[in-house]
Amino acid sequence: MNNAHGRRPDFPGLPQQPRPAERPSEHAQPGGGQVRPGSPAHGAGQLSSGQPPHWPQGHGQAPQGHGQAPPGHVQAPPGYGQAPPGYGQAPPGYGQAPPGYGTAPQGHVQAPPGYGRAPPGYGQAPPGYGQAPPGYWPPARAPMPAQGPAPPHGAPALHGAAQPAPAHPHAGYPAVIRVARRPDPDRRRRIAGLWLWANGIIAGAVLNVIFTLFGVIESGGSMLSAMLVGALFAFPPLVLYLFVPMVIDRYDPEPWWCLLMAFLWGALAATGFSILINTGVHVGVSSNFGEPVGELVSASVSAPFAEELFKGLGVFGFFYFLRREFDGIVDGIIYATFCALGFAAVENVLYYARASMQGSDVLAGTFVLRGVFTPWLHPLFTSMTGIGFGLARESSKTWVRVAAPIGGYLLGVALHAVWNFLPTALGRAMGDLFMPWLLLWLCFVASFFGIIVALVVRKGWVIRDHLRDEVALGMLTQDELELVCSPIGRLRCTLGWRGATGRSFIRAGARLALSKWHTARAMEGRNRTLSADFIGPLRHEIAQLRQELRTRSPH
Repeated sequence: MNNAHGRRPDFPGLPQQPRPAERPSEHAQPGGGQVRPGSPAHGAGQLSSGQPPHWPQGHGQAPQGHGQAPPGHVQAPPGYGQAPPGYGQAPPGYGQAPPGYGTAPQGHVQAPPGYGRAPPGYGQAPPGYGQAPPGYWPPARAPMPAQGPAPPHGAPALHGAAQPAPAHPHAGYPAVIRVARRPDPDRRRRIAGLWLWANGIIAGAVLNVIFTLFGVIESGGSMLSAMLVGALFAFPPLVLYLFVPMVIDRYDPEPWWCLLMAFLWGALAATGFSILINTGVHVGVSSNFGEPVGELVSASVSAPFAEELFKGLGVFGFFYFLRREFDGIVDGIIYATFCALGFAAVENVLYYARASMQGSDVLAGTFVLRGVFTPWLHPLFTSMTGIGFGLARESSKTWVRVAAPIGGYLLGVALHAVWNFLPTALGRAMGDLFMPWLLLWLCFVASFFGIIVALVVRKGWVIRDHLRDEVALGMLTQDELELVCSPIGRLRCTLGWRGATGRSFIRAGARLALSKWHTARAMEGRNRTLSADFIGPLRHEIAQLRQELRTRSPH
């Protein structure tokens, strides 16, 4: 586009025309005057040579043809560089000397007639100078011209060969720059993760079916009806259990399909592989050291290591294969909780089934213990692994990224082993210590929930801090920032006019802030992160959602 003076702007990297002071046509010729660019038109109160208006007529005129551009030089369009009619002219008689004033005495040297006067057309470029091909500079794009910018208004033509006009209207000019959508930077990784997840789910489901059939055959068929009763007691409370972590993670809720994947991994893959290892260890140790030792080793050693390993693999899958959906400690806890709740639901089916075969009172006691008092023990154990992977996601230090997940896993194994060891080792003697033991664990779980809430609040601060510059850049308004950072922003959108579009806007804003956060932390450690590749697409998504919300706004 043109600037305020009618001239196209200079572009870096293009050949520049000589400045007016460097043009060869402006150097004085022997015996000839010089007309400077931008001088007033003829008739003004001062000649172009800078001499007062009372000098003799004709003094300071250039010889015939001086200052004209050679044929073929670049031409300006007709009228380009000419002043409007009357521009720069003095009133009649202004600047004229009285008759005879300044006439040289007889015999003195007089300038030839016309000396010092520029020939007609001086300072005008040939026709066509500086014209772009038809269609150049359309409103939708602004390509840079191949030649330098046009001379200033009224400047003389430049010496040098002219650039031939291209045959095609757009030939020789840069192509229109189009913003191409970048491919998904972790598409292959996500496909590989999906393939591994699907195979793990299938293998775990097959193992669960096989061991269930063994139990049904061993019990003579009574186990099948008992498992139906166990399922009725195990699955309905999940509605409440699963709702709690979804309410806690208010600022950047994980996608429903990610939570479903985590739940299915815990319910099918983790249970299937764990029951295979635990059964093998129990049978092997019992055959060599007796049933009590086999039960103790299976419950206190094999179960903690195997169960936390396979539940932790589900968290690792999101950490490695779905990094855009895994931002830090809170996300690690949420995915670990869903994996653990899926695992606990299937495990409770077996516990409730065995209890129902022993009587209704045993079933009621088992349900109160596992379904009311301790439904969060498995989420607590696996959350240690989730915290480890969350620290690895937030840190840019290599040793933290390696040590944190291992340390979290071992801590979860230790807590799980302590919980299983005393009841298994003490047996009936555990009755007197059971209530104090249970209260201690309940206090521990309550403290852990307090830590989770503090981490969620910290996540809200991170989102706000990394969206302030978006407000300064005009990408968001202050009201939109408050909506994204509000703990009830999604509820406001659901009950208000924004609806699903508003919820998508909140999620895109939170994801942009967290991607910038991870990118800044990676830059501090001089590491590369895939989060940097998400910033541009997320800004584009936010702009589209803002436009859609404005069209739907009741105001």
